[in-house]
Amino acid sequence: MDPVTEPKKQQLGSSLKPNNPKKWSYKLKTKETFAGYLFIGPMLLGTTILVILPIIAALIVSFTDWVFIRGIGDLNFVGVENYKRLASDELFIKSVQNNIWLIFSVPLTMALALFLSIVINKHVYFKAYFKIVYFIPYISSIVAIAIVFQLLFHPSYGPVNEFLMAIGIDNPPRWLADTKWALVSVIIISVWSSVGFNLIIYLAALQNIPLDLYEAADIDGAGLWKKFKFITLPMLSPTTFFLLITGIIYSFKAFELIVVLTGGGPSYSTSVMVYYLYEQAFVNLRSGYASAISMFLLLTLLIITAIQWFGQKKWVNY
Repeated sequence: MDPVTEPKKQQLGSSLKPNNPKKWSYKLKTKETFAGYLFIGPMLLGTTILVILPIIAALIVSFTDWVFIRGIGDLNFVGVENYKRLASDELFIKSVQNNIWLIFSVPLTMALALFLSIVINKHVYFKAYFKIVYFIPYISSIVAIAIVFQLLFHPSYGPVNEFLMAIGIDNPPRWLADTKWALVSVIIISVWSSVGFNLIIYLAALQNIPLDLYEAADIDGAGLWKKFKFITLPMLSPTTFFLLITGIIYSFKAFELIVVLTGGGPSYSTSVMVYYLYEQAFVNLRSGYASAISMFLLLTLLIITAIQWFGQKKWVNY
């Protein structure tokens, strides 16, 4: 080692070290924090203006009997009268019940998508073709889908009833024109249009499961059911959790299909909370009552999501 150059290296190294490490660390964290806020700023601003502030405004309006076409000057506070009215509103209760039935369609869609994804992943050629075929309904216009199914489910001349009568069913369901079958028809259409998205997500998750697990199960003599129960399902649990949350939220947002397909009828048999909210706000012009419905809807979604979030710790394997 050169005795002349060694002191110079030590002097250069000491000059690169900060005189005050705590102050230098604080400045670095401040710069990183500022950069972080700079990146999230546009999204935070948009969320505040388009989401947070409207929620606060709806909460305030829900305690009034305001009709928005009369202006702010006609805003009168009525306390919790709107919320008391919800408890005795039969049409609102009917809409909540219909939403619950739509929630039950989510596990049905997921089960069908999982079955199809396993079949396509293991036993079908041209996987890309089937992915496109099943995914097309999901990206298609909801309005176009509703109009097509209006024709398919026509009670007198629809192809579905024509087929049922051709195989010997004399009195097939009237589907969208029957209060008992209208919601069933909506559920069928919802499952058909949503199964493609679930299938694509499940296919991607299936292809990420290590093949070593199945090979080890084959060596141990495990059958198809045991491999599905102890390998496939646990490995797919994060995907199932994601699809369950998004599916339930999507079921509460069902609106376009209801408006175009049935208009909430017949006799409010297909009315859901979002449709009833729209009707109260823009048809009956009851802004305060509609805001109370929106707050109930928001609270319901928060409770359901919280239950799933805490419950996933017992069955989701990351």
